[in-house]
Amino acid sequence: MAKQSFQKPKGTADLLPGDSLKWHYVEETARLLFNNYQYNEIRTPLFENFEVFSRSAGDTSDVVTKEMYDFHDKGDRHIALRPEGTAGVVRAFVENKLFAPEQVKPYKVFYIGPMFRYERPQAGRMRQFHQIGVEAFGADSPALDAEVIAMAIDFFQSLGLTSLKVAVNTLGDAESRAAYRQALIDYLEPHAAELSADSQERLHKNPLRVLDSKDAKDQVFVENAPSILDYLTPAAQAHWDKLKTMLDALGLDYEIDASMVRGLDYYNHTIFEIMTNSSALGHGWTTISGGGRYNGLVEELGGPETSGIGFGIGLERLMLLLENEQTPLPEVEPLDFYVTNIGEETDVEALKLVQGIRSYGYTAERDYLDRKPKAQFKAADRLNALYVLTIGPEELANQEVNLKNMETGEQIKVPLVKIYTELPFLIENEEDALANLADDAE
Repeated sequence: MAKQSFQKPKGTADLLPGDSLKWHYVEETARLLFNNYQYNEIRTPLFENFEVFSRSAGDTSDVVTKEMYDFHDKGDRHIALRPEGTAGVVRAFVENKLFAPEQVKPYKVFYIGPMFRYERPQAGRMRQFHQIGVEAFGADSPALDAEVIAMAIDFFQSLGLTSLKVAVNTLGDAESRAAYRQALIDYLEPHAAELSADSQERLHKNPLRVLDSKDAKDQVFVENAPSILDYLTPAAQAHWDKLKTMLDALGLDYEIDASMVRGLDYYNHTIFEIMTNSSALGHGWTTISGGGRYNGLVEELGGPETSGIGFGIGLERLMLLLENEQTPLPEVEPLDFYVTNIGEETDVEALKLVQGIRSYGYTAERDYLDRKPKAQFKAADRLNALYVLTIGPEELANQEVNLKNMETGEQIKVPLVKIYTELPFLIENEEDALANLADDAE
């Protein structure tokens, strides 16, 4: 009977050690940079009650209507795997009463972790994918909007990316949006029969979503649609003008895209996307980060009226981009020490040696397969060991080891006790220390 073979689910990937090192570097770059801006890490569950996402993303969004991984658990609770990070963070903000007066505002957090959407897998878009995101609550100032955009650009530039474009828009306040919503309906209704099926359904529920359609039928009408910028209230206009002034003051190169609405329904006021024209992600400019304000989302999930702003970055797409642009990413570091042991009687001492070496903060490895000395030296070469320590029956009897510098080929006998007590000194002052040992041996 043939053995059954198993494969990973479609739309998922195995992250092997060489790649995981690069991912870790990118994630740590985010942690260090965001900390400079006073953002601290938050970790929320991988699954939430379905309504956390349906209420926040909007019943008409593709995320809820087409892409959600949802199910009823054994207690008949309607559960969904998180398709994005913001809603879960907002739920945690409300549930843990992080809006309390004693909390410093804005309350700033970031998250890094897997998300899940059922969509057609393609380069950089997986069914299990990973996001880096930030959220800041409790401040209405356009200065915070500008800072969040600047921080996203700062992150990409810290990784060595240079070919970037920033697109910004505003969705205004509730009054602006209501006026614009009606203007869109008035504009689109005469063409309703010519719109895609999805846009026909959204026309009266949420006409702004028609602007986000990628369907060629809809694009014809989107090009000539009214602009939100013509329907801003004085307060919304002031926020928008102040944001542009601040982006100019920071020297950020941006363009205004009045047709941009983002893919989720909770945005208002400032929205933005950061794009690249790298061939790794297709032809033309492709979005690698997006975000904006969501001043009503905390209320929607049961909290008090609280403003919020944030952005998300897809890690799979970012890693493809970094590889394609040949930005500097870490490789597996060479091994510091490989311990070669000859004879069963040296087995215990070899184990003590690798543990003693590691206690100083060096990396160390040894043989676990009872291989011959030649095979052990080959293993040391494959691991790019900087030094090889060899201990056999004679060395054990004399309480010494052979220490070989693999780069120079030089080797010398070293008292075993000095490996345990003076190893950093031997390595940091290698030339003098080994010369002294050679003199002692003579």
